Amino acid sequence: MTGRTWFITGGTPGGFGMAFADAALEIGDRVALTARRPAELDAWAQSHGDRVLVLPLDVTDTTQVRQAVRAAEERFGGIDVLVNNAGRGWFGSIEGMDESQVRKMFELNFFAVLSVLRAALPGMRARGSGWIVNMSSVAGLLGTTGFGYYSATKFAIEAVTEVLRDEVAAHGIEVMAVEPGAFRTRAYAGFANDTVEEAVDVYRPMLAQVRDAMVAQDGTQPGDPHRGVRAVIAAMQQNPPPRRLVLGSGGFDAAVAALEATVGDIRRNETLSRGADFPG
Repeated sequence: MTGRTWFITGGTPGGFGMAFADAALEIGDRVALTARRPAELDAWAQSHGDRVLVLPLDVTDTTQVRQAVRAAEERFGGIDVLVNNAGRGWFGSIEGMDESQVRKMFELNFFAVLSVLRAALPGMRARGSGWIVNMSSVAGLLGTTGFGYYSATKFAIEAVTEVLRDEVAAHGIEVMAVEPGAFRTRAYAGFANDTVEEAVDVYRPMLAQVRDAMVAQDGTQPGDPHRGVRAVIAAMQQNPPPRRLVLGSGGFDAAVAALEATVGDIRRNETLSRGADFPG
């Protein structure tokens, strides 16, 4: 893994992006790290000299995405590992969540990922090698109450990752989805300042409980981002690597239980499923 260049989106201090960057540097690699507020990373970047390039980036701006990828390629000669990490979750009911918020979340969590992929893949294909790590969520494997649209963005990431893996395998590019459970990052802190904005009154108590649960978890989540990232790097070194990697004991148990229940539900209705074919 040494000597590679990583391009990582979502470089917020205290998050997975920074954990990936630190881990890559520890194993001797180089890092291009993007952030909406790059000034927050000045001291960190200076401590690593020319092995680090911090790039200002709003991942929802396709032009900025192309410019950032090009800057990383020009500085380091190419991108070997792409980590699509930028994203955020908003809560709300399926019926009542404001449509503009829904679209904003898909722009950030899904369409921005596509923009970064499309910008980075040509260089990887030209070199015949590369790694893509798409940060999904356990919510991308099982829908989470109160986070239905966030779950939908992550389900979409799962689908794109699944198909992309097969499309680029012949070009020497590996692709993996990573599904963290509850991890101790700054993502939870913002819920304390969020108000329950819900158009349908009947869902407000449920959403208040969801918000309070997120606030209560802040600082006590069992997942360690740095240990999680080291698990991802270890998975990348396997031959063959896993198609997806769930991070955290709670997330693992929830994902396995949900998927086993889904398989059981499908099998219970096998007769109905097969009966939908033409006779004979």
